Amino acid sequence: MTASDPRGTGAAPGLAKLDLDAAAELEKKYDSEINFRPLHGPVAVFVSGLLVALSAFHYYTAGFGILTEHWHKSIHLAAVLGLIFIMFPTKREFGPRLGGVPVTDWAMAIAIAGACFYLPIVFDELTFRIGMPNSWDLVMGTVMVALVLEATRRAMGWVLPAIVIVFILYGLLGNNLSGVLAHPGSSWEAFLSHVYLTQEGIFGIPVKVVATFVFHFVLFGVLATRMGLGQFFIDIAAMIAGRYPGGPAKVAVVSSAMFGTISGSSIANTVTTGSLTIPAMKRIGYKPHFAGAVEAAASAGGQITPPIMGAAAFVMIEFLNIPLTTLLIAAAVPAFMHFWGVFVQVHFEAKRLGLRGMPENEIPRLWPTIRDGWPTVIPLVLLVYVIIDGYTPYLAAFVGISACIVVGFLNPRNRMTLKDLWDAFDMGARYALAVGAAAAAVGIVVGVVTLTGAGFRISFIVTQAAAQTAEMFRPVVEALPAGMGSMQGLTLFLTLVFIALVCIAMGCGIPTTALYIVLAAIAAPAVQQLGVPPLAAHLFILYYGILADLTPPVCVAAYAAAGIAGSNPFRTGLTAFRLGMAKATVPFVFAYAPVMLIMVDDFTIGAFLFTTLTCALGVLCLGIGMTGYCFTHMGIVSQVVLVFSSLLMISPSVIMTAVGAAIAAPVLGANWLRARALPVPA
Repeated sequence: MTASDPRGTGAAPGLAKLDLDAAAELEKKYDSEINFRPLHGPVAVFVSGLLVALSAFHYYTAGFGILTEHWHKSIHLAAVLGLIFIMFPTKREFGPRLGGVPVTDWAMAIAIAGACFYLPIVFDELTFRIGMPNSWDLVMGTVMVALVLEATRRAMGWVLPAIVIVFILYGLLGNNLSGVLAHPGSSWEAFLSHVYLTQEGIFGIPVKVVATFVFHFVLFGVLATRMGLGQFFIDIAAMIAGRYPGGPAKVAVVSSAMFGTISGSSIANTVTTGSLTIPAMKRIGYKPHFAGAVEAAASAGGQITPPIMGAAAFVMIEFLNIPLTTLLIAAAVPAFMHFWGVFVQVHFEAKRLGLRGMPENEIPRLWPTIRDGWPTVIPLVLLVYVIIDGYTPYLAAFVGISACIVVGFLNPRNRMTLKDLWDAFDMGARYALAVGAAAAAVGIVVGVVTLTGAGFRISFIVTQAAAQTAEMFRPVVEALPAGMGSMQGLTLFLTLVFIALVCIAMGCGIPTTALYIVLAAIAAPAVQQLGVPPLAAHLFILYYGILADLTPPVCVAAYAAAGIAGSNPFRTGLTAFRLGMAKATVPFVFAYAPVMLIMVDDFTIGAFLFTTLTCALGVLCLGIGMTGYCFTHMGIVSQVVLVFSSLLMISPSVIMTAVGAAIAAPVLGANWLRARALPVPA
């Protein structure tokens, strides 16, 4: 028995066994970031060796000491960007080939590696020529910028490179603009000196975080799944939720929430758990588009679920200069609200359709499941313990990876082989390639922002637009009873709405981490200027960036789920967005009431409980209104009224919550009375 085909006697016969190889093939089909060029023969062996060596390098340095920062980042970036040119094809390839790879791609791989290594080699000399680059600095910097853009285009398409090019042009030609966005402009030499020779650009915080944090946790997630933790999560979820109405859908939500603790990728979560849960949902009566939407909506929560979260979370702790434990505690309640929102709608949809749960003989038995699966939890427990104990995140990842290897080789019921370990190190590095290119590309954006002061300029534009729009509604606000609204609150609300729309729009074309870094530099200051704490402001941006994974027309997680379900991707995306509505409302709650995040200066248990419980009740009513079923079926008017009242209840305002509850109570009461009046089925 190998880790790629785990078989425990406690597994549910109603859910097919987790086939990681099949899940990987599905992920390749729907995730452009791992759509690699097919390699064969010696070149395939050579590339696989490089990937494994890259993972081994990060694993070793995490446990035995990170190299000097400029050398560590350069080695990481040289390997990542060089491998992209070898592994990611272009649509049109020409010229002579070496091992199936065009010679031009080999040349670009060598050139980008040279540009990466040039910096640490001359590092001691840079102090004397920052701002006055010599000819070699300019040549290497130009090569670096050009090839970073090309590597990013290959790994994730044109959208992110196009955004970076716009920022480059803004940095160079800002003296031709007028108004708030105007700035003195920059020469090419000064631009390269800033984004290439300093730590403010390509070799800045994004690359540092990927090289020292993200890579390690990606590798941990791959290993944890390989050694059977993913299957154990699915079995536990089936025991918890499988027997209730709509069982497989609830299993999808619970297992995706648990799987999100070790994987921060929406698509990886979707294809791994969805390959089992989506067919089971269809089998008991859910329509294909709804089955796919459930899995997509639940899996999109992986990037906000502690303790792993997504790559953006590690960038956030660097930007905010906070411990990882602070972010993990702060993210816990909002993550719960997301899964609670999906679970509620799944439950009432099952009640509306009269769907059954899984038969008892298809649900795993408690003792065999625990007996066979408990060792797989050890690495996750150790990782969390090391983080809580105050050690660095990369040391925690080292401990977790080491535990995965030890448990994987010693566990007799799900034993890993050397090939499994090689494949895990290979795949872990593959997952890190695209995010590494994105980090280098958005580093250019961050460099332009610090060079030109664009962040404060854009923040001023956003807040001014929100304030001017709010003025249009001044008569309405002034007519409201005390406590129901204020001009400052309306300005903040409109600012959040504008930023949320930008997050969703930009998120349709660039990955979450890159989107977060860009908007953290140019949008977060606008929210903070209105009194929102930095942690709440940054989490707000992160949540809405992730929401793009569910939002048509792109909705990458929904597309992957639709492919498994055999449903229309657009319809699946719309349904997934509806199921994930809690993720769209909760960020407004913690922006207005940061006490939900716990890690705030003015935290009180009373304010926390009020905000959290009323939000949970509001999300419950929102799910009922969206589904159109509580005790029995609802009419459209009742649905609209209940959705409106739920939004008031979700609000952290005492008065608005009370008004919302007063509106919702009669609707739910009438629905209960109507259900009691119905004849009892024979």
